[in-house]
Amino acid sequence: MKVRLVVHEGRQDVSGFAHQFIESAYRAGLSVIADEAMAKTVGVDVANTGIPDMVVAVGGDGTMLAAVQVAFAHGVPLFGFNLGTIGFLTEVEPDDLEMVVNALAEGSFTTVSRMGITAALNGNSVSGLNDVVVEKIDTLRLVQLEVEVDGEPFVTYRADGLIVATPTGSTAYSFSAGGPLVDHSIEAILLTPVASHSLFARTMVLSPDATIRVTVNRERPVRVSVDKERLGEADTEEVVEITRSADPIRFVRFGPHSFPRAVTEKFRLG
Repeated sequence: MKVRLVVHEGRQDVSGFAHQFIESAYRAGLSVIADEAMAKTVGVDVANTGIPDMVVAVGGDGTMLAAVQVAFAHGVPLFGFNLGTIGFLTEVEPDDLEMVVNALAEGSFTTVSRMGITAALNGNSVSGLNDVVVEKIDTLRLVQLEVEVDGEPFVTYRADGLIVATPTGSTAYSFSAGGPLVDHSIEAILLTPVASHSLFARTMVLSPDATIRVTVNRERPVRVSVDKERLGEADTEEVVEITRSADPIRFVRFGPHSFPRAVTEKFRLG
């Protein structure tokens, strides 16, 4: 098995653990590849050739989102070791290193699919895992966003912005903006306004196959991002079209997974 490594840069504990993972993987007969920058971060001479069978992230949720783009590009599953603050997207902890490496070598794992999300603007499109965010650029002024769902007018928001999230993204920015937590195994699209000045400011849960069109309604341009990566800016009357991604993202599982238990552990509710 060939594993592509994605590592959070700039933290000694992360690079040290990534080094341990590589050594353990080699002993188990696995092949590890990484790009030049990450190989330098880890301090190990690893190749950057060939198509991986799996992507492994070492870091937190931000590193996982970067790993999702690599997994998207190659059409392979991924998982992550949690060396972040919350690590909602990661599957395992550093203490699980030997169990994970042995499971990979033996093929003792399963995969589950999660829906992704795609945003298109001015002929460019980007897919991600968590959310599409359409937000104001001028920090002192609200934006006005006219929303259509499947070709029908829905609502016009006067707000700081709008989050269009997957269930996976429900535990990220959407949750911070007052949206609900949604089990990641469910398929749906969530619309959550940010600091809305409209009477209707609740999260709307839509079909996963819905097509959402967001039109900039006033002369106040907006910034559009997918999983925090900039897609571009939309000006008056320009439209951002948002749909589920054509392909799902496959996550590796090494054992039973409970969403309520994950919420309890990650948010330290117990």
